[in-house]
Amino acid sequence: MRILSLIILFSLTLNYVYGQQKHRVIVLTDIEADPDDTQSLVRLLLYSNEIDIEGIVATTSCWMADRVYPQSITKTIGAYEKVQPNLIIHQLGYPRAETLYPLVKQGLSVYGMKGVGEGMDSEGSDWIIKILEKKDDRPLWISVWGGVNTLAQALYKIEKTKSKKEVKRLVAKLRVYAISDQDDSGIWIRNNFPDLFYIVSPGDDYSNATWTAINASYMNGIDHTKIGNSWIAQNIQQGHGSLGASYPDVAWGMEGDTPAFLFLIANGLSQPEHPDWGGWGGRFELYKPDFAKMKEGNSIVTIKPETRAIWTNAVDSYTPYIPNEFGRSVRQDTTNYEGFRVTLWRWRDDFQNDFAARMDWCIMSYEEANHPPIPVLSHPEKITVRSGEGFVLDAIQTIDPDGDSFSFLWFNYPEAGTYKTLIKPNGAENVHIVYFTAPEVENEETAHFILKVTDRGVPQLSSYKRVIVSIQPK
Repeated sequence: MRILSLIILFSLTLNYVYGQQKHRVIVLTDIEADPDDTQSLVRLLLYSNEIDIEGIVATTSCWMADRVYPQSITKTIGAYEKVQPNLIIHQLGYPRAETLYPLVKQGLSVYGMKGVGEGMDSEGSDWIIKILEKKDDRPLWISVWGGVNTLAQALYKIEKTKSKKEVKRLVAKLRVYAISDQDDSGIWIRNNFPDLFYIVSPGDDYSNATWTAINASYMNGIDHTKIGNSWIAQNIQQGHGSLGASYPDVAWGMEGDTPAFLFLIANGLSQPEHPDWGGWGGRFELYKPDFAKMKEGNSIVTIKPETRAIWTNAVDSYTPYIPNEFGRSVRQDTTNYEGFRVTLWRWRDDFQNDFAARMDWCIMSYEEANHPPIPVLSHPEKITVRSGEGFVLDAIQTIDPDGDSFSFLWFNYPEAGTYKTLIKPNGAENVHIVYFTAPEVENEETAHFILKVTDRGVPQLSSYKRVIVSIQPK
């Protein structure tokens, strides 16, 4: 009875603290083109209590142009079914497998624009329309792990069969996060529906894509342990029940598709409607990419110029904090990292630890496993100050559901706000209460401050709060 009370309290507290409704998502996956789609599906199911999965559609891509494998989706859900009763011991809301099986759909077994047009409807495209038309005010996110022609066909049919007013209403409800273009229908969608919210690193040259930071192991001076095959075997695959056993070995790259839903997880950091604020899925800015700087990769996707602004690669400058043995418990490293991959890589150890902890939830009792701390601010998440004025940020009411010790880290995230110069704290940044001085500004500016709370359980888990400070001129 005590454990049930803890689970209910933990789940209700998370909902209260983060104050976010669940995000709706339909996944488009070229599962079996690369083992990484199955890997990403395993992780997605571990977060199915925090995301409303509305559909998982098997599609083609440039890597698998004439086949779809919905049965592979069903197989992975079968592995989830065996551990779901243990997952709900740790957090409420994990759906029963019988509610997920009917959500598995398939697109046409043809490549790209060959599957878009009159008579090209599929189970998948019809399902997208049905869910989009459902009476639900929340946006519908399309998480694209492969080709996107199933969505293209849905949009084609909507435009052909609906009034202009209805087309505009339905398109306004859509949000697309595609890791990269994996067929030629992505550019068609963006060019024909210029108002559609679309996140992508365009083209087929993956070396220029933000998502590659999830598995990039060539960045000098960075600890890549948590994306290594031995770490995966120990923390994910072996000894973690049927879902872990269904996680395949890496063939080309680990979980390249996962960033397309990571930012939907309510961890106090990500705000999906604001890709420029940054989070586990990376950070993106709205502009029209320079086609002259793009180059062909090694897939069959034909790249074309963008005719509109899209949410795409942004650059962060980041100096990690590292443990300090004596005196203040943390200090900034001597190496600074800059680039579009940094926007995602900077959170990688955190979300890998979180993944490992949820894998433990598949087999462990509540007492044996670790659960993330719950940061609680002593003030609103948005405050206003004047130029030159001092202000205080505090999270003394933060708790940990397991009773673990935890540490605080406060830092300014300049790229997320309009004030781009780093604002350093007046003193220690690793205490529950920190002091800052607002810079002198001539016009109103915003500055984002992130609180990261990390427990000392195994694995160590981090949660966040974001405070947006509006700085008014004198």
